[in-house]
Amino acid sequence: MPADPQRSVTDEPHRGAGTSAVEVRRSARRSRTVSAYREGDRTVVLIPARMSEAEERRWVRVMLDKLAAQESRSVLGDRELTERSLRLSEQYFGGRARPSSVRWVTNQNTRWGSCTPSEGSIRLSHRLQGMPEYVVDYVLLHELAHLLVPGHGPGFWRLLEAYPRTERARGYLEGVVAAERLPHLPGTREE
Repeated sequence: MPADPQRSVTDEPHRGAGTSAVEVRRSARRSRTVSAYREGDRTVVLIPARMSEAEERRWVRVMLDKLAAQESRSVLGDRELTERSLRLSEQYFGGRARPSSVRWVTNQNTRWGSCTPSEGSIRLSHRLQGMPEYVVDYVLLHELAHLLVPGHGPGFWRLLEAYPRTERARGYLEGVVAAERLPHLPGTREE
């Protein structure tokens, strides 16, 4: 164990970490959660003080992998979202749904997407970024369908039947919502 039990530094970069050092900060106030963030050329991993060295090593690997995955995700820009929505409209709705704009927004925390048919605008929550493509496609199709059919009546759902992954995507999103309601687990939320 290092001389200072509250901090330790590892100079060996972890595969894909993209940093030269990892600093582990232990906290007696932190009881269960583990988190990590980049600070310049260093990665800081926050862990409970009670963790063993073996647990620390394991959590450092987990958190470095998690950060690397987050940083490697390519995020579609608004232009690519618009192009994608037009392709989906053509494929599933015969090109009838033509949005005037499609963009990411950060102010939708309870909805995955929204549509204003009178303007032809579609907005997707930034929380979808990094989710599987079929999920993003489903939300785009859901909002495109609103350009053709207002509300969520039978005609609306008939349109979405054309997309073969509708039920799978809905299940995925329901799982995300359910997971957010669970008590926090190590590595999922900061204290």
